[in-house]
Amino acid sequence: MRFYRVFPLIFLFLFAGNTIQAQGPEDYEYTSEFVWGINKNTRGGLIGGFALKKSIRIDENQFQTFGLELMNIKHSKEARYSNQLNGNSFIWGKENYLYSIRLQYGRERVIFKKASFQGLQIHAILAGGPTIGLVAPYYIQNRQGINEPFDTEKHVDPRSILGTGNILQGIGESQVQFGLNVKPGLSFEFGAFKSNVSGIELGLVFEGFTNEIILVPNATNDQFFTSFYVTLFYGRRR
Repeated sequence: MRFYRVFPLIFLFLFAGNTIQAQGPEDYEYTSEFVWGINKNTRGGLIGGFALKKSIRIDENQFQTFGLELMNIKHSKEARYSNQLNGNSFIWGKENYLYSIRLQYGRERVIFKKASFQGLQIHAILAGGPTIGLVAPYYIQNRQGINEPFDTEKHVDPRSILGTGNILQGIGESQVQFGLNVKPGLSFEFGAFKSNVSGIELGLVFEGFTNEIILVPNATNDQFFTSFYVTLFYGRRR
């Protein structure tokens, strides 16, 4: 059985379970926290994106969360080429970027509570909400040094491409696609100070759009995306 099928079952078991209390000094009872993080996932690049989250305490072991994630979703068949003349790289056959803006509301349950200045605290996470997808054209630089959107009918020889266009070029030409996202996850907090929080969050993201998203025209494209993610986060609580 694949991990992405087993993980939600493990998560639900943990979310419904009792909290384990660590032994140590008196706990620091905070009411809210704000964290930001850098994301790496199986559908992104070297850096998958960035995440922000606000958590508000509901009771001793449960929080409600409000999140915002900005992610770049790549096609699994993207292949990077290098121009032999100048060494610049580009993605052959890519026609569009997909930038995913995820709004999320969720709940976190403390399943292992650490002491104030030591140990590990573990939260089970369930969040989801609407997605705004920006489908932006992928710009390349042609043999004349002009930046233009990649066109599978016009650009038939990789040697005619000198490199990619400017960063975020074409974002103003984006088409908007709407969808939904949901993520089960676990966070592991390692912070050693009362007012600071740092750690790692990992889990799965399931995301679907109302239409198929064309990223690489000559390959099979998707309407639904699943990815495993890891987010390094840091923030403050009070």
